[in-house]
Amino acid sequence: MTTFTPLQSLTGGLLIGFSTWLMIRWLGKVAGISGIVGQLWSARRGDRGWRFAFAAGLLLSPLLYRLFAPLPAVQLAATTSWLIIAGMLVGFGSRLGSGCTSGHGVCGLSRLSRRSLVATLAFMATAMLVVWLVRHGLVAG
Repeated sequence: MTTFTPLQSLTGGLLIGFSTWLMIRWLGKVAGISGIVGQLWSARRGDRGWRFAFAAGLLLSPLLYRLFAPLPAVQLAATTSWLIIAGMLVGFGSRLGSGCTSGHGVCGLSRLSRRSLVATLAFMATAMLVVWLVRHGLVAG
């Protein structure tokens, strides 16, 4: 079952787009999560503060949201082993692709980057293929 939430989805998209614009405008930085978090410790001293603030915002925002509205219940249909494997594959793919879905899909496409367009098309095609394979019982889901 899915829940159609156009207003919440639009609001979230606008907030992501606006924050992306703010990062480029004020800091001259791309709001790609893998790049920001991946360089938390290796960044220059003056470049660490905003990275920590960004990461803290990612971690603390659900807690702040919970003060005003209940968080939806989450049920995972995967075992811990599969989640670890999936996380490692996502990390490997982010390094291999020089960025993650947020970096390429939101920030790269908004800057009309050809490399980000190719990366985003690859992400989407792979996701569609995996969903199709799982839904048709060709691979375990």
